[in-house]
Amino acid sequence: MAVRDALLALLTVGPAYGFQLHGGLAARTGGRRSINVGQTYATLERLQKQGLVESAGTTDDGLPLYGLTNAGAAAARSWLEGPDAAGADPWDETVDRVLIARSLPGVDAEAVLAAERSRWERRREAASAAGAVESAAAAGSLDEEDTALEGERRLVALVTAAERSRAEAVLGWLDTVSSQERIAFAPRAERPKRGRRPAAAPQPADA
Repeated sequence: MAVRDALLALLTVGPAYGFQLHGGLAARTGGRRSINVGQTYATLERLQKQGLVESAGTTDDGLPLYGLTNAGAAAARSWLEGPDAAGADPWDETVDRVLIARSLPGVDAEAVLAAERSRWERRREAASAAGAVESAAAAGSLDEEDTALEGERRLVALVTAAERSRAEAVLGWLDTVSSQERIAFAPRAERPKRGRRPAAAPQPADA
């Protein structure tokens, strides 16, 4: 999961200030995702330059608020609906997306779960099919002189077995999630520690 995707998803609840988003990321991923405050603000600045985030005013005590543009809202929906980002680990994407979706009010968490389950069922089927092909190939060419090739085939078979086992484990975890009551909660009004200088308010994007 990219920090970018998570911050956009958190902003679907409504405008928030940087430190609030920083704490929300850790809270909504069960503590498995925690970044420093500077990275949070740097990511928000990049999102503003990309036209995904804009200024949404300030809090009563002067903290700058960030809100989604229409493009940012679309990007948040795209990540929640999947598929996985290029180069991302599917397991990490699934866990982060499901945890965030289950914690955000207004998100169809069951649709997110269904999409994840479908993706992992396809991965399990693909791994099973690949394993069957490798088994057939090994049975049809048991050449004692070609031990290197046989060794390579066995390693490939172990990889496909690992992929199948991982898919089955993820599907089991998704079942566990589905069996538990959803707990969606509003953002916490956490404030920066005294002495921390808030980032400058983001400037509205050019029309």
